[in-house]
Amino acid sequence: MAEIIPRWEWRVFGTEHQAAEDGLAALSPWAREESDEVYVLSAAGSTVKIRHGQMDVKLLREVDGDGLQRWEPVMKQGFPLGRDDVAAVLDALEVDAVSWDAVSASQFLARLIESSDAVRVVNVHKNRVRYRLGGCLAEIAGVLAEGRSTRTIAVESEDPAAVVAVRRELDLSGRPNTSYPKGLAAVVADLPPRYAVIDVGTNSVKFRLAERANGDWRTIVDRADVTRLGEGLEVDGTIQPEPLERTTTAIATMAEEAVHHGVRAFAALGTAGLRKAKNREEVIATIRARTGVTVEAISGDEESRLGYLAAQAGLGTQDGSLVVFETGGGSSQFTFGRGPVVDERFSLPLGAVRMTEQFGLDGVVDSGVLAEALKAISAELAVLGDRPHPDTLIAMGGAVTNMTAVMLGLSTYDPDRVHGTVLDVTEIDRQIELYRSQDADARRDIVGLQPNRAEVILAGACIVRTTMDKLGRRSLTVSDRGIRHAVLEERFPG
Repeated sequence: MAEIIPRWEWRVFGTEHQAAEDGLAALSPWAREESDEVYVLSAAGSTVKIRHGQMDVKLLREVDGDGLQRWEPVMKQGFPLGRDDVAAVLDALEVDAVSWDAVSASQFLARLIESSDAVRVVNVHKNRVRYRLGGCLAEIAGVLAEGRSTRTIAVESEDPAAVVAVRRELDLSGRPNTSYPKGLAAVVADLPPRYAVIDVGTNSVKFRLAERANGDWRTIVDRADVTRLGEGLEVDGTIQPEPLERTTTAIATMAEEAVHHGVRAFAALGTAGLRKAKNREEVIATIRARTGVTVEAISGDEESRLGYLAAQAGLGTQDGSLVVFETGGGSSQFTFGRGPVVDERFSLPLGAVRMTEQFGLDGVVDSGVLAEALKAISAELAVLGDRPHPDTLIAMGGAVTNMTAVMLGLSTYDPDRVHGTVLDVTEIDRQIELYRSQDADARRDIVGLQPNRAEVILAGACIVRTTMDKLGRRSLTVSDRGIRHAVLEERFPG
């Protein structure tokens, strides 16, 4: 970093300093600049910022008798950041965390949010006009922080006496000297906290970002990207490079979006594909190195519990006996209960990706092959045959929500219309025949079907249909909610 001489600064925030603004506006501007910056505010009152692709760190070294602050630049470093640089940033923020190598700004921010709940990321747009006055640099800046607007006026110089004189000339002497960390913290103080969950499944990566206000969640982003992480997993028990690349790219985009929306924290969970993979730890390490996100591989039992919690929260407590099941790309989860009480839960290694690959269900399928696939699915679901038939059956997952969207003819997916819809066996049988008679390319033209699910939708529909047979139900209720909803509720209660 080139040598920068520390300057004394006086800064005010707010829109009530019209006399000072008028005084500066009467001068000829020295420079104008517009920029997008990311500030990291710590609970200790410290801050760093990322601007023009560089990590910018200044430390408050001294406050003099007139209340002026002397800030010293100690880092202006482009990415990637080495471990020592990251350690210096953590030290400046007074955050207790283990340092790491940071390839990009978004990766650094994701790891930082994940590592500490004592930081807050604030996205800031500045429009600055600078002037020279009385041997000082002065500026007026319009500031937009997380959608909140304010203005700030600053005067700075190597000579503290000059700053005091200009402060007096601009009629700012009676105003408190407010640093950027304190000014921004005040602007965003009452904004609802935002959190995000990334659900890394065998077939898709789901992302939910929501804010907590008055005890309720308001969804900001809720989507799924089909990456087929489990493609080829059955060949040798390992996650393959191409599916991993697709999944890592999706997670990186979601993490960057979470940072852009100023989340306080996020969680990332992996389900059946990661559970089964022999190279699970290598995959998790690769994702962490590329995205800054650490994916936690959860057990099938935990996945079942979270699914049941999500269904209960989304559809309300059901009277009588209840089964909640979720079909995924690599496994199916089942939870048996009555109201909020869980009696039994388990996971079976039966997923749409494996069935698709085993029986070639991604193309046109003759009736004989379909019968074989249904027979194999029935055998894997044999454990369901010994259980009493439930009063209510709730289904979750990409297969059943896509089937509902097809039934409703939704050219644009609408979670509120899908959630709570009833699917019966007549409609499911109609869709099985529809998918069986077409290859994946033709299925992509079906209104309501997510194009990236065209290969696996037939297998998913067969698993749903067979589950209904085993549990003696002619219809089921669809839940658009998933473990990402339950994790938000449990880990970030607000």
